[in-house]
Amino acid sequence: MSELITIDEARRRVLDAVTRLGDEPVALSDALGRVLAEDVTSGIPVPPFDSSAMDGFAVLAGPAAERDLVGEARAGHPFAGAVSSGSAVRISTGAVVPEGADAVVPVEQTTAGKDRVSVPDSRPGQNIRRAGEDIPRGAVVLQAGTPLGPAELGVAASVGRAELRCAQRPRVAVLVTGDELTEPGAALAPGAIYSSNAYSLGAQIERSGADLIARAAIPDDPGETRASLAQALDGADVVIVSGGVSVGPHDHVKPALLELGVEEHFWGVRLRPGKPTWFGTRAGTLAFGLPGNPVSAMVTFQLFVRPALAALQGRRAEPRRAVARLSAALPRNPQREQAIRVRLVQSDNGLTAEPTKGAQGSHVLTSMLEADGLALIAAGDGEAAAGERVEVELL
Repeated sequence: MSELITIDEARRRVLDAVTRLGDEPVALSDALGRVLAEDVTSGIPVPPFDSSAMDGFAVLAGPAAERDLVGEARAGHPFAGAVSSGSAVRISTGAVVPEGADAVVPVEQTTAGKDRVSVPDSRPGQNIRRAGEDIPRGAVVLQAGTPLGPAELGVAASVGRAELRCAQRPRVAVLVTGDELTEPGAALAPGAIYSSNAYSLGAQIERSGADLIARAAIPDDPGETRASLAQALDGADVVIVSGGVSVGPHDHVKPALLELGVEEHFWGVRLRPGKPTWFGTRAGTLAFGLPGNPVSAMVTFQLFVRPALAALQGRRAEPRRAVARLSAALPRNPQREQAIRVRLVQSDNGLTAEPTKGAQGSHVLTSMLEADGLALIAAGDGEAAAGERVEVELL
């Protein structure tokens, strides 16, 4: 194995190799989870007119008085006339404030008959939402690189956009290696295990906004490994292989990738779990060789693949990290930084990082359950003390 590099150096090399994908028009109804590829500017003020903030009566502000009821304004049905000092218009929440009116008196503060209404003192601007109060005309409401969630889609709709230009979704193939792997639902042969990495990594891929185009298992055979990798490299923007990247006699992934023209950028990270991580590129396609242990695979995806998928879509790829205090002392590893699975709990002293239940071994997949993040424990002697502040990579 080549010289081990730090987590930050490995991430830097990955991001340096990324070329942003193109973009495409996407219907607003299909844009959830996509990444915006343009600035969205509002061509209208929002709201587009002065409107009522509540059900009541639109009046010209002044002292308490009984006024003539001259009409009604409902949402979508403006009152066509004008309001004077002696008149009032019944108005619904969201309706256009009639000409001449500059206040809305809540209905519960009034006494209304068929043709007259008694209103209390009112002041100009009372219970009126001004045109452009939320969004002025010409304002940039969403910036390129923004992931589109429910609020972003609502804002785009509020300014009249039915379609948005979004980054293309990276096409990702995930391959898992090993003669022992068995699909869930099938009977286990002696020495076999169920294949979990294909599903945990596949879910991480989809949650990162990418398009999972292939999920396959490869037996421990050099020819089949090479053929499967060749097919994946030809059809995907990102190829992820789990297992087969170490130095054993049945680890065929690294030689196959090199034979297929993939240029190695690094092999080996000063990380526990995740030391034998491999990364390379071929003509713009990214190839990741992740460890086969299930926790190692998920951790290295989080630290290295996820930022790459974000950068391919033009998203800001800085790590999402918080600072928390350790709830208990943790032994340090002399040579490698550790990624400890933790729950984050808010306390009087800020965030506390509590290791998840059970052992933290790279094969203990249940250590990922209920994890909010990865507490990054620096290499060294002794231990990280309880109460020590550490960075936590948020999952």
